[in-house]
Amino acid sequence: MLHRRAVLVLILLAATPMLGANVPDAARVKELTTLLPATPRGVGRPIDDREAWAAVAESASTQEILKQAEARLATPMPEATEDLYLDFSRTGNRTRYQHVASNRHDRIRTLTMAECLENRGRFLPAIEQVIRDLCAEKTWVLPAHDRGLTNIKGTEVTIDLDSSAVAWDMATADYWLGDRLRPETRKLIREQLEWRIFKPFEGMALRGKPRMWWLATTNNWNAVCLSNTIGAALAVIESPERRAQIVAIAEHYIEYFLKGFTPDGYCSEGMGYWCYGFGHYVMLAETLHQQTGGRLDMMADPRVKEIAQFGRRMEMNPGVYPPFADCPVNVAPTPWLMHYLARRFDFAWDGPADSMLNRRGLTRLFQIGLTAFPNSVSGRDPVATLEEPPLRTWFSDAGILICRPAPGAKRPLAVAMKGGHNAEHHNHNDVGSFVVALGGATPLVDPGSETYTRRTFSPQRYQSNVINSFGHPVPRIGGKLQQTGRQAAAAVLATQFDERADTLALDLSAAYDVEGLKQLKRTFVYSREGAGSLTVTDEAAMDRPTPFETALITFDPWRQVDATHLRMGEGGDAVDVEIDAGGEPVEIRADEIQEDLRGHACPTRVGIVLSNAVRDATVTLTIRPAE
Repeated sequence: MLHRRAVLVLILLAATPMLGANVPDAARVKELTTLLPATPRGVGRPIDDREAWAAVAESASTQEILKQAEARLATPMPEATEDLYLDFSRTGNRTRYQHVASNRHDRIRTLTMAECLENRGRFLPAIEQVIRDLCAEKTWVLPAHDRGLTNIKGTEVTIDLDSSAVAWDMATADYWLGDRLRPETRKLIREQLEWRIFKPFEGMALRGKPRMWWLATTNNWNAVCLSNTIGAALAVIESPERRAQIVAIAEHYIEYFLKGFTPDGYCSEGMGYWCYGFGHYVMLAETLHQQTGGRLDMMADPRVKEIAQFGRRMEMNPGVYPPFADCPVNVAPTPWLMHYLARRFDFAWDGPADSMLNRRGLTRLFQIGLTAFPNSVSGRDPVATLEEPPLRTWFSDAGILICRPAPGAKRPLAVAMKGGHNAEHHNHNDVGSFVVALGGATPLVDPGSETYTRRTFSPQRYQSNVINSFGHPVPRIGGKLQQTGRQAAAAVLATQFDERADTLALDLSAAYDVEGLKQLKRTFVYSREGAGSLTVTDEAAMDRPTPFETALITFDPWRQVDATHLRMGEGGDAVDVEIDAGGEPVEIRADEIQEDLRGHACPTRVGIVLSNAVRDATVTLTIRPAE
């Protein structure tokens, strides 16, 4: 997934203090040595524990898994050539190599799972061959994370999201299969993990070489790479002291990840990366809980309880979440994570079944090991009664407001409104953006993320019209879009919440570098009365006549009903928009945003443009369910 833009990487490296200073603490290492098992232990259970695997087989789609494994046996392993690896450097395309790499890496998961369920030995030769093939690769680091080509050329060994995940999967396969694998295969696994993961990690943490920015960053990379590395180490490293040292390093540096959330638990990376990054934090916590018999409990941190609520607090209507930052428009929390958190923190969750094995296809072996077998929350009954969601969720530290309809609304209108700033993790220039949901539909949207290419995480990121403010329902002033940076922040001017209506007023002036702009105030008023409505009022003041426009974003069909009315969407999923520009004439200018989005559909930007340049503008959009 994400790596930081190249220019930011350099800044982070320059600004990061020398890693390894006073880490790890010798006393803490000694204490952890007494807490950890005397011998390495992975997650899940070895294949010889047939009682445990029989229980897994009862809940797993066993026949489907075996069918997938048999298909792998009948299909040649795709080649991950160096020329294909270099495709990203030549063209910026991430997908072609990553598709092949995913197919290769999936084999160890599918075949190992099938062998452990069936226990007949027929998949073992293929598993051994896959391990040899993966170990023969020059690097497990993805091309997008090896822009200097140091890994593929062999001049440096670094750790990324994918290489660390392959390592934990391989260590888990070794733990599950044990002596069913040949001694030389198990030796090869350990040699490869030492070279690709453990020695670089210790060098980075203890000596500062190689320098890997993610160790002290505050986004998902920190939690994902730490979780994967520690999980692999606990499964295969013989020395208790060395395992304890690696855990102590993780304890120290995982603090950076927690600092990436606001005190109210908001995740600026968006829902998808909350699932990914915080999901890995949870997996690390669960792994260490199991390893220490509950004496090390990272989930007990009060900050974690707030972060854990993010998934359900972001829900607008049932199953509908705003796709702020880099995530697909249909984003939703990962079921296994929500079920785990619901049991740990005693809240109700009625999402899809939580078993990873009931989904088509397989996920990582270590994820299955942590969720399909008994874990620290297995004995906890989930809260049975699903409460009505609160009328609103206000992330006051982040400036994010989720407004929900009154209970029993026939066509529930819900809204997500965003303040924040334009230097967030996985940032979009979207200060003042909003999403409107009507039941399960979203006729007015934030378009979510584009398909990742080299441009996405480069200085050219904001050339994308779904990442810059052109692709968001925010004003354009004097022909200029929002600027990027921490200074481009919304100031909360006022809030007022009651059962009838919620009001949020934001000063968006700092988001625009427009000469002569004196004020830009956006006020949202969400009403629960009648069928529900949202009014969005922009008040702008300039010291000279200046072009002004605002916009709506939709994936749905739309039409202009008359000079001041729009219909966005169709049928029962449509909303009507009334435009009041204070007597100024308005033009409607629509642009299809020609960017490659993950869902492959292109959104439309419906520009609401004042016909004349003005010194003062007041534009109010009133949005209601269509009759």
